[in-house]
Amino acid sequence: MSFQEALTKSKEVLEAGGLILYPTDTVWGIGCDANNPEAVAKVYALKQRADSEALICLVSNVAMLERHVAMVPDAAYDIIDLSTKPTTIIYDAPKGVASNLVAPDQSLAIRVVSDKFCKYLIQNFKRPIVSTSANLAGAPTPKNFQEISPDILKGVDYIVPLEAENTNNSPSTIIKLSNSGLVKVIRA
Repeated sequence: MSFQEALTKSKEVLEAGGLILYPTDTVWGIGCDANNPEAVAKVYALKQRADSEALICLVSNVAMLERHVAMVPDAAYDIIDLSTKPTTIIYDAPKGVASNLVAPDQSLAIRVVSDKFCKYLIQNFKRPIVSTSANLAGAPTPKNFQEISPDILKGVDYIVPLEAENTNNSPSTIIKLSNSGLVKVIRA
């Protein structure tokens, strides 16, 4: 299957409220439409994870980020520009996403992606997508496609038949930037 065919099929599945398993700029991810609460609920159910444990949301660029956060702290722009590895930032007051994607403290983890497939998919879909590691809650994060649990493989509606361009097989750095000016590294 070609890159374009994989993009088209992924977009169709997302539009239908389905789940995809796809390569990201970090590890293989389970994804869905970040605006669809039913699809988000399917991700929690598949991972056997409490919906109080927030998921990550991916956007294709800073303009999309700005549409989904009430206020992007100035420090976020520097972090996005200067990071040498994929970095997810937790923002206060997200907007325009499914309510069950937002953490109990009214924050949301968002990453501007660098992976070509993810960027093109999100641009074509015109909405953010969910990204969470392709493992059951409590199980180790798979470092490659071969380590993904059969339960995850059977639980998604579409598996993107592409390998990640990026050989990074570790989760992103996570930094919490609150509107009050607090900066906290959650995962280095």
